[in-house]
Amino acid sequence: MSESPLLALHGAVKGDAPDGGVAAHYGAISAEQRRLVDGGTFVDMSHRDVVTISGPDRLSWLHSLTTQFLENLAPGVPTEVLLLSPQGRIEHGFSGVDDGETFWAHTEPGAGAALVAFLDRMRFMLRVEVALVSDEHAVIGLPGQTWRIVPRSSLVDLPAELGDPVGLWAWEALRIEAGRVRVGLDTDDRTIPNEAGLLGVAVHLDKGCYRGQETVARVHTLGRPPRRLVLLHLDGSVDHLPPHGAEVTLDGKQVGTVGTAARHHELGPIALALVKRNVDVGATLLADGVSAAQEALVDPEAGLHVRPVLS
Repeated sequence: MSESPLLALHGAVKGDAPDGGVAAHYGAISAEQRRLVDGGTFVDMSHRDVVTISGPDRLSWLHSLTTQFLENLAPGVPTEVLLLSPQGRIEHGFSGVDDGETFWAHTEPGAGAALVAFLDRMRFMLRVEVALVSDEHAVIGLPGQTWRIVPRSSLVDLPAELGDPVGLWAWEALRIEAGRVRVGLDTDDRTIPNEAGLLGVAVHLDKGCYRGQETVARVHTLGRPPRRLVLLHLDGSVDHLPPHGAEVTLDGKQVGTVGTAARHHELGPIALALVKRNVDVGATLLADGVSAAQEALVDPEAGLHVRPVLS
């Protein structure tokens, strides 16, 4: 995909992979975060892949395949969706909204082709059509961690009320603060939704059968997730952020892995990480050698609250 035309704006600094092609910032990192909190701006997220699912069977079909309750989804209601392996591991994740005729989805940069290929294999004789439309449509992020899909050609001529753009670093800092994972960055090929704080967000717990449901339901009702998502509050005196995939250690032993990290305008350096469930929540960890306090985002005892009800 070609670079965003908004990279031509004054002060734009191109992001690093996987967020190349859009601006990381426009020269005022902390101020851009505050502007995104206050409103009256937007984030260029046009590097993300956009997929459409059309046809009269689209919602019932997606409902049967995914973790989300999509049957009779009302137009204009945004939703978060996962596709799992038979073992309950996250394979695809996307955000979407239906407009009454088409379900519009966006997913991680470069992940759209694999998502379309998987969905195409599952169509059978149903009246659905799946297409990758990233060349014609783009995602913009809005205050409150909301988003909109717009024609790519309109990026340089968006409505005046949206204001001037801020960089993706502003969005990422607020996303990490909120504990919202990016599939493939804050998760790996072993991650189940229970570990990543996705129950009730991208997983509907009161819907019918879907691929991988048995694992999700079993861990939710009877077991504890093998790992748990944490927000790491990093030592601000260190001049670097731990990179994606960096080891998280306790007493010299690896207990987890860093996903994404950012510098927050109020909290300082923060990161999301998956750590072993039995790691003491109060323990100070090291993330790529940087001292890190934990803020639990997933209860290490998740599942135990259901047992008394079952018995």
